[in-house]
Amino acid sequence: MMGMNPRQMKKLMRQMGIKMEELEGVKEVIIRMENKEIVLKEPAITVITAQGEKSYQIVPGSEEVRAIINVSEEDIKLVMDQTGADYETARKALIEANGDLAEAILKLTEE
Repeated sequence: MMGMNPRQMKKLMRQMGIKMEELEGVKEVIIRMENKEIVLKEPAITVITAQGEKSYQIVPGSEEVRAIINVSEEDIKLVMDQTGADYETARKALIEANGDLAEAILKLTEE
């Protein structure tokens, strides 16, 4: 297969029942995990169909990893009760404090 030109390669793939196509206009791909997200920006995506199965090849332009911080309703209510803050303010403070109740309460009472 070494030295095969692209036209021959496409013909051989077609004969083997393998179809490849590029996805156009993709802005980002997000891979969500339990505690983080991986955001692939401006990716080049190739869809490969072989024997009725689709595979996606993703080559990112850039990558960003974001931590996911889950805060419970109980924690939000506790911060609200302790600080007098509204729901969204208490939730935001908890997220910024990585879920640390004491830090969130201190942050809101110092303002």
